[in-house]
Amino acid sequence: MLLLIWSPEPIVTRQSETYYRSCKSSDKPLPLTRLQDPATVDLSVVIPAYNETERLPIMLEQTISHLTSINEQRKKHSSKNNKSSKAKLSLPSSRPRTFEVLIVDDGSTDGTSDASLALARSKYPNIDIKVVKMELNQGKGAAVRHGMLYSGGQQLLMVDADGASRFQDLERLWEGMDEITGGDDAGEGVVVGSRAHMVKTEAVVKRSFIRNMLMRCLHTLLLIVGVGHIRDTQCGFKLFSRPAARKMFPYQHLPSWMFDVELLLLAKAQNIPVREVDVQWHEVGGSKLNVVKASLGMLRDLGVIRGNMLLGRWGVGKEGGKEKVE
Repeated sequence: MLLLIWSPEPIVTRQSETYYRSCKSSDKPLPLTRLQDPATVDLSVVIPAYNETERLPIMLEQTISHLTSINEQRKKHSSKNNKSSKAKLSLPSSRPRTFEVLIVDDGSTDGTSDASLALARSKYPNIDIKVVKMELNQGKGAAVRHGMLYSGGQQLLMVDADGASRFQDLERLWEGMDEITGGDDAGEGVVVGSRAHMVKTEAVVKRSFIRNMLMRCLHTLLLIVGVGHIRDTQCGFKLFSRPAARKMFPYQHLPSWMFDVELLLLAKAQNIPVREVDVQWHEVGGSKLNVVKASLGMLRDLGVIRGNMLLGRWGVGKEGGKEKVE
């Protein structure tokens, strides 16, 4: 009975949420690319955002700075290859990456969408920044799911708006993906950014005792649930290949904090390779996480995931996990 009460309703996607605004089309929303469609760019950066007018500009600057500087390096490398008498064509790995940045505003009340558009217009007019406004606040998991279902990237990166993860470590995730898929666009893979190597570093030691205790308890429970082999399931820095995302996100049910665990279980059930890669991370102020509330929600959600999957109510191909458009 409790399982039925605690289990969330299917995440609903409303028609207006299938459109985006950008600095070049702020008044007339344009349709988003759907996950089942062919990729339109090499990389989609999906940023879930709830009341992030203060932290998002800093994170966005780090993101755009890295992506543009890497492309400059790749252009120079490609140019050298073209000039070389031994190279008739530039190496595929040196081709500049095409990318889009998709900001998913999870029903913010502080004007996050308008602020993002203004920022894009003033600082990044030539960057493909798309802003999607969710009609209701549903939770980080719902925002990430929506962004993934409506992204055009061959690779899809989930990254938190607080800028806590060092964005340059995208290259480590990308290398991990190439090792999994062999550079094949049809390959399936997930690369998880991990902070586990930082357990004894100052960045983690300085976190509150309650937060660190919560993480230890979580890992113990994850062993029971079935993803204890992943040392850090909750880092908000994960890379998905498009074929893998197609097999995972349509069946995600949880809109809340523990959605990462559900995704990893979906990957495990389908034998989708998952690799964990060390990334740098630092504590950022302004977190909206209530530790006590999150702890209780964590216990509930892990029970909901475990119970529904054991009973066959959730999982790959199970009714209720598909997208619904109203």
